[in-house]
Amino acid sequence: MKDVILVIGSSGQIGTELVLELRKIYGNNNVVASDIRASSIEILDSGPFEILDVLDEKKLRDIVIQYKITQIYLLAALLSAKAEKDIELAWKLNVRSHSNILDLAKEKLIKKIFWPSSIAVFGPKTPKDNTPQHTIMEPNTVYGISKLTGERWNEYYHDKFGVDVRSLRYPGLIGWMSEAGGGTTDYAVNIFHEALKTKKYCCFLNKNTKLPMMYMNDAIRATIDIMEAPNEKIKIRSSYNLAGISFTPNEIAKEIKKYIKEFEISYKPDFRQKIADSWPQSINDQNAQFDWGWKLNYDLQKITKDMLSNLKKKYQYNY
Repeated sequence: MKDVILVIGSSGQIGTELVLELRKIYGNNNVVASDIRASSIEILDSGPFEILDVLDEKKLRDIVIQYKITQIYLLAALLSAKAEKDIELAWKLNVRSHSNILDLAKEKLIKKIFWPSSIAVFGPKTPKDNTPQHTIMEPNTVYGISKLTGERWNEYYHDKFGVDVRSLRYPGLIGWMSEAGGGTTDYAVNIFHEALKTKKYCCFLNKNTKLPMMYMNDAIRATIDIMEAPNEKIKIRSSYNLAGISFTPNEIAKEIKKYIKEFEISYKPDFRQKIADSWPQSINDQNAQFDWGWKLNYDLQKITKDMLSNLKKKYQYNY
């Protein structure tokens, strides 16, 4: 029997692109998109969609039973910057929703779960460079604490109940198909939009803040690769490090200027600077490479070229 997948959070930065890729692989009718609000026209037109508040346990169960769901990708979350401003909602959305999905697998209603973690699980005492898979993890942000909680639940449910849950610690994600979602690395998306619209950008991090980043094409591929890997290849059930590339606002601005010579960047750090300062500057993802064959494709040069090319087409259409 073919898998039937439910993607929760299909309107977000990852979900917007992941749903379309999954439908290419599994077939349009075998990937059910869902979100608390309507998704993009491409998603609505290409397959089934359900309005779903992931905290509504009854409706979640009804959808799982109605469509005979076998896999769930839980992407709904309140990201780092927004989570600091609404602790209660962040805890409900980031932790309670996760436990609801784990329980569905425990009860054998579904077979497999993808749940994203983040570099936010690391904290100020974590080694900053080439951060290893297993290290000090003392996050000091609401988002990071919720993600570390989820990682521990992942491992517990796998070890105790045999739940097949798989996870990646995403770095900052850069993509052109949707707006950034309220995280500390959003500048690396917004800077491209503003470069094309106004030829200037005021960055909320300082010029030398180095953080791990990844192009959405790579992130989507990593997500699908880990979910399609044979069960015995998945050695880590908390969450795998995923490195991407590391750069600063100054470095990405220089790359953009190669294409838009008039582009200017200024800096006005805000509360997100403190969050960024608590995170690693680079990540070691050797475990992902060795266990299930992960390999990065996009460097900063390729990211910049592809972002500007696609956004230019998009702006010509919209503006």
